[in-house]
Amino acid sequence: MISPTKKGMNRRTFIKTGMAGTAAALIAPPAFADTLMQIAVSDPDTIPKLVYRTLGRTGLKVTVVSFGAMLTPEPEVIRLAIEQGVNYINTARKYMGGKNEETVGKAVKGLRDKVFIATKVLSESRTKTEIIRDVETSLKTLGTDYIDVIQVHDPTGMEKQKIVETREALTQLKKQGKVRFCGVTTHQNEVAVLNALADDLDQFFDTCLVKYNFKSEKAVLVAINRAAAVGVGIIAMKTQVGGYDTTGLGISPHQAALKWVLQNPNITAAIPGMRDLKELKENTSVMGMPFKYADQRRLDRYAEAIDPFYCNFCGICELGCPRGVEISTINRALMYAEGGYRDLSLARTTYADLPKHATAAACMDCEGCTAHCVNGLDIAAKLDRARTVLA
Repeated sequence: MISPTKKGMNRRTFIKTGMAGTAAALIAPPAFADTLMQIAVSDPDTIPKLVYRTLGRTGLKVTVVSFGAMLTPEPEVIRLAIEQGVNYINTARKYMGGKNEETVGKAVKGLRDKVFIATKVLSESRTKTEIIRDVETSLKTLGTDYIDVIQVHDPTGMEKQKIVETREALTQLKKQGKVRFCGVTTHQNEVAVLNALADDLDQFFDTCLVKYNFKSEKAVLVAINRAAAVGVGIIAMKTQVGGYDTTGLGISPHQAALKWVLQNPNITAAIPGMRDLKELKENTSVMGMPFKYADQRRLDRYAEAIDPFYCNFCGICELGCPRGVEISTINRALMYAEGGYRDLSLARTTYADLPKHATAAACMDCEGCTAHCVNGLDIAAKLDRARTVLA
């Protein structure tokens, strides 16, 4: 490999070029990825000031900016994060068509004792047999003997018997040493889920991965604080409010969005998705930074720019839909396709998980949309867009 210094660049300049992006890693041989990681590790500018918080009753000391692996195509980026001290990785069986856990497994090989791994059972898995099967598959794919945090989605949405089966499965896995702690995740109905965790006398679920950002309702903050007070460890996702391109604004609000979330000491960590070294450095460097007036101004400008199309997934509009269309999930899928995620495969997979009666196809023969958004989104237009982009 030609030394970057022979091209008129020092190491720092080299890392800041497009060579450090995901595209280069995708076309480069493994030797290049290894060299790139060595260069990044040797550059002090890539190493953040590490800040840790305790993940509720688990007692795990977690970096306040941790790694959302959902969009990461190459293990080298995750591995570099671990080498730098980031110690919590969030993945799921379904991410990248089942390949994401494999990527994480490659990244943590030889470093398992330096990192906590959180993954999820499939959203459609509800029975004891299905959940155990999911965890066994994840263990094999991750190449590990145990999972630090296993997560299920929205337990308040399950029927009573299915909740019992879920707990029985997870209890068995914990006794076998295959799972250390149990958690839940929720993209919507956050208040109901968090309050259910706070009210659970058994304190069965130890963590909650919750959508939380500067556009969240105050009720979500109250519920977060209430759950944290009884020992539930809170991890924030969707912190970047879609991560939409802000080139036209002349600002980057994404660091400000992270700092806003981390103002609350009851948020143990945020897990922004990170594809490449540029995003890794931008996000992790937030650790230890205060939230300032200038950050709020950036967020105000960003909010104004995305208000015409950003959905907060509150679900209020769904109350006015006679067909039972899951508008919030459809809008989340659109965000995956057209927001900062730029992942059409993820968008279509999310959309395909919906039952047919709850997709945008269910409202094609409606005379007029009766669902109304409290924030002024044109729901009929969004659903029409979904039929074009996601079907």
